[in-house]
Amino acid sequence: MRDFSYLRAGSVEEALSAAAMPATMLLAGGTTLIDLAKCGVTEPERVVDITHLKGLDTIRIDAEGAFIGALAKMSHVAADAAVQSAFPAVSESLWQAASAQIRNMATIGGNLLQRTRCAYFRDPATFPACNKRTPGSGCSALEGVNRGHAVLGGSDTCIAIYPGDLAIALVAFDAIVHLGDRKIAVDDFFLLPGTTPDKEHDLQPGEMITAITIPASAAARRSTYLKVRDRQSYEFAAASAAVGIEFETDGKTIKDVRVALGGVATKPWRARTVEEALKGKALQTETVKTASRLAVEGAVAHGANHYKIELASRVIERAILKMGALA
Repeated sequence: MRDFSYLRAGSVEEALSAAAMPATMLLAGGTTLIDLAKCGVTEPERVVDITHLKGLDTIRIDAEGAFIGALAKMSHVAADAAVQSAFPAVSESLWQAASAQIRNMATIGGNLLQRTRCAYFRDPATFPACNKRTPGSGCSALEGVNRGHAVLGGSDTCIAIYPGDLAIALVAFDAIVHLGDRKIAVDDFFLLPGTTPDKEHDLQPGEMITAITIPASAAARRSTYLKVRDRQSYEFAAASAAVGIEFETDGKTIKDVRVALGGVATKPWRARTVEEALKGKALQTETVKTASRLAVEGAVAHGANHYKIELASRVIERAILKMGALA
């Protein structure tokens, strides 16, 4: 790790001004910044400490929805009783992420800004070819060990998955990211790799995440986050799904349904084709199974990750049937 300058921001305005300077990174929980620096992936010239900014750790739930400050700790949001009641999938996604120690340190804003966990990206000494790290150098994963890589949203330049859990639930329920003076849908905040895989977020110089808002909905109140992984804890998803359902008054017909996938795509993946196929239909096992397969239409496997195509649709099916008490 090379030398860097340190600045403790005294206000949001000061932090935003500092964030506009080149080679600057913000320090909150530090779980991502320190990790990337130790890997040799990032070498900031200056670090701006925002941990002492007032008012950015607010958690507020009302009839309109949720307001969650960027500095709120993952564990605090997960344990908040109002979040658990109004947005159970959000709480569950946080409880199933990382370890207890990391959840107690990591912030909501930092969680959204975490970089990919692709082993090729995080080992520059062994694998110099990585378009995320060095644009134009190539993608080692395309012909390498890629069991954990993406089958949706990839390109010829990158197939690294988005590793987080929280963002999957946020995408499912139309959350908004507050970036100071600008607001953006969380689904648009995360970018597909295309020809610029080094740019993972729509975050401009001089911007920082200040809060997340999630609109209230009946589907969000009846929601869950299902995560399938190789081991029970401290493991990234092989496939995951955030699902919420609202029924008509008959208790059988689907009025609204939200579905987003994790662990299988280069960004949090909203499965809108599944949603449209189920709205207005009675919740039946075969109907759900058929609709769930639509989520992986166009999926591209690269050898060892082929299993994710089948797994993704099964995870969606299980989550939806769980919410309909048919699983």
